[in-house]
Amino acid sequence: MERKLPIVIAIAGVSGGGKTTITSELKGKLHNCKTLYFDDYDFDGPDDFVEWIENGSNPEEWNLSPLINDIKKLINEPLDYVILDFPFAYLHSKTREFIDFTVFVDTPLDIAMARRIIRDYKDGSAKDILLDMDKYIIRGRKGYLDMLDTVKPYSDLIVDGELPISDIVSIITKNIVNIE
Repeated sequence: MERKLPIVIAIAGVSGGGKTTITSELKGKLHNCKTLYFDDYDFDGPDDFVEWIENGSNPEEWNLSPLINDIKKLINEPLDYVILDFPFAYLHSKTREFIDFTVFVDTPLDIAMARRIIRDYKDGSAKDILLDMDKYIIRGRKGYLDMLDTVKPYSDLIVDGELPISDIVSIITKNIVNIE
């Protein structure tokens, strides 16, 4: 049986877990592919992210129409792969039908938090960092833990987010070769 092209791969993980970096590196290793990044979109979704998590973190509350439209366009192009930097993996019913393979980047929460602080506060003040840490301790950590409970168990491949990026990309490329 000939495999369907393009193969749509979703890279999921917690904020600061390495999704964007891995997606970009994977694009450089796979031939004839395009990428879509969740953070490039301004979705209609919950106003309070932590409240959304406390209420069950239902992915269906996000209107992902702009992303879905872009996925539909790309799967009709003569591509081999479409790579999504996408936190929900298979959990959103309207994107699930397009995704062929999901990868969860399992990065320890302390490392993900450190990466996020470095990324988001390059020009920020110590006060801004401390406020963010306070929010994380009081409510935000629940979001990270929620992903470990909801996205990770339903992913096709779980990779260690502590590995060097080149090793992670190598593991992913070896696993997608077997997709039919």
